[in-house]
Amino acid sequence: MPRERLSVVVTRRLPDAVEARLKELFDVTLRDDDTPMTREELIAAVQTADVLVPTVTDTIDAGLIGRASEKLKLIANYGAGVDHIDVATARQRGILVSNTPGVLTDDTADMTMGLILAVTRRMPEGLAVMQKGDWQGWAPTALLGGRIAGRRLGILGMGRIGQAVARRAAAFGMQIHYHNRRRLRPEIEEDLHATYWDSLDQMVARMDVISVNCPSTPSTFHLMNARRLKLLKPEAVIVNTSRGEVIDENALTRMLRAGEIAGAGLDVYEHGTDINPRLRELPNVVLLPHMGSATIEGRIEMGEKVIINIKTFEDSHRPPDQVVPSML
Repeated sequence: MPRERLSVVVTRRLPDAVEARLKELFDVTLRDDDTPMTREELIAAVQTADVLVPTVTDTIDAGLIGRASEKLKLIANYGAGVDHIDVATARQRGILVSNTPGVLTDDTADMTMGLILAVTRRMPEGLAVMQKGDWQGWAPTALLGGRIAGRRLGILGMGRIGQAVARRAAAFGMQIHYHNRRRLRPEIEEDLHATYWDSLDQMVARMDVISVNCPSTPSTFHLMNARRLKLLKPEAVIVNTSRGEVIDENALTRMLRAGEIAGAGLDVYEHGTDINPRLRELPNVVLLPHMGSATIEGRIEMGEKVIINIKTFEDSHRPPDQVVPSML
């Protein structure tokens, strides 16, 4: 007699190929429209599902987990970051948490380099001129940006994505520097031609470009605060494809407006979609709508990892991408 299929609730629309495979394998409830679930819908989901598949737009906090039924045994997150999930509370309730690490490394690193180039070469300003029909032809001093070859890149967070950024930046001729919780092994440093800075303050003060590539944790909240942002050289730029909470957005906005920082490229924001309106007005800022992982290949690979985690759990084994509090 075949065993009963797992009940899986997915909180957002996923690529068609992923949804089709979920239907084949599980008793899955899919989202009809591509909007986040309400709190009430999330409560209903954790009270009926064996497995919840949330995304970064869902807040899976202690209160929500406390409303879950005994049936819920796995939160298979669609995404690498799990700062929106109370992993410790889930663990106390006997609920496993998994994520999808590694598959978005190259996509996010590509976007980081795109932002560095866009800011330093003033691409959005050139695009605006063309879209307005204001271009009067080439001129020797028009829209002069800066060459990135030879510039010092300071990477804040040297995990998978930080290292992928380092390799790309080195190919452009940039000098690689980094600050990390733990220093990399000597052979990795040598391979990346990377210089380690134990002091983040000292690194920040000497870089031409700062790339934020660290996760959101209590220790990284406002790691780039007003005091540390003031250490940046006036001609420096900062790029963030990681988590918005790492940078004090209001302080960054004030300094950009005052010309104390040359520019910024942001794909993530401190308050989600509630972006400081003064930030949107600045010509020296490139703002993207959290597109760092937005490739069809990456999103399908994320879905495949979710399915593997659920299937492994269904077979009574530890999900390969299980997250435990000590990892955070």
